[in-house]
Amino acid sequence: MIKKLLSSTPSALQRSIALLIGRLAFGGMMLAHGWPKLAGFAERSSVFPDPLGVGSATSLAMAVFAEFFCAILVMLGLGTRLVLIPLIITMFVAGFIHHANDPFSMMEKSLLFLSGYIVLFILGPGKISLDYMLFGKK
Repeated sequence: MIKKLLSSTPSALQRSIALLIGRLAFGGMMLAHGWPKLAGFAERSSVFPDPLGVGSATSLAMAVFAEFFCAILVMLGLGTRLVLIPLIITMFVAGFIHHANDPFSMMEKSLLFLSGYIVLFILGPGKISLDYMLFGKK
């Protein structure tokens, strides 16, 4: 029992369950940020922050795409690594550009999401995902 608790190598099932939990947690929590932006798109489109200089409406549209649509796909494990790229970029911009001059407590949430998305990108979606069901092993 102690040997299993101290083991640094998870079984394939443990790894896939952990990745599923990570995808559901990080995708679901991000969805909670994306939905209000999507639902209030018209009201927010002229006042949304524009840290990249592409316009408020375009910045909001990119954030909605990542935080809502990509988050759903991460949860499903469909095109996981591909859809993590917009989420990683969005959290990088939020943490290091939009909140660059703010105290750490203001950028912390975006950096936590960024860290989780990078881990998921490196490890992939796991066997409990649509990617695995549709495309199987590499």
